[in-house]
Amino acid sequence: MPAERETPTRSIGAVAVFCGSNTGEGHAFTDAAAALGSALARRGIRIVYGGTHKGLMGVLADAALAEGGSVHGVITRRLFERDHLHKQLSLHEVVDGMRVRKERMLSLADACIALPGGIGTTEEFMEAWTLNQLGDIDKPVGLLNVLGFYDPFMAYVDTMIRHRFLPPQHRDGIVVAPDPDTLIDGLASFEKPTVAKWM
Repeated sequence: MPAERETPTRSIGAVAVFCGSNTGEGHAFTDAAAALGSALARRGIRIVYGGTHKGLMGVLADAALAEGGSVHGVITRRLFERDHLHKQLSLHEVVDGMRVRKERMLSLADACIALPGGIGTTEEFMEAWTLNQLGDIDKPVGLLNVLGFYDPFMAYVDTMIRHRFLPPQHRDGIVVAPDPDTLIDGLASFEKPTVAKWM
């Protein structure tokens, strides 16, 4: 009988987390941010994020720090000067703008997770996914799909596929899960699609 194929496991020491600087409606999104922060801390995975105390970003950091986790904030100078910096972070750095912040966060991370958020969260996630698709980085990306928040986004991805702007296999370039532990496990076992992006 052939031996079972082992699922490869990536070493994930740090995750860049993109999420809202608002908390969203109700408790589901804040609960999810706290659960993700706690789960990453319990696994000994450092969080790299935008450095603020605002919104889901602050909830994420607070939960991780409460569990003894390491949280590295990368904040823009403009937001730092507006006193948006989370004061209890393990480490923080101030950079000159959003583009530098994104580059720095990606350089520090082994994988990326997007919680629900607004246009900034979406843009950060999409850039990371694009860089993976192009082969510029090899850092798996995942969506924490709280209350089906990212279902419309994945439907949009399916529209790209239907109109032949994206190979179907590249849908699997995103790990999507409703809970933190399943998502983290998915990132650790992620295998990049090998089909070329050009159809």
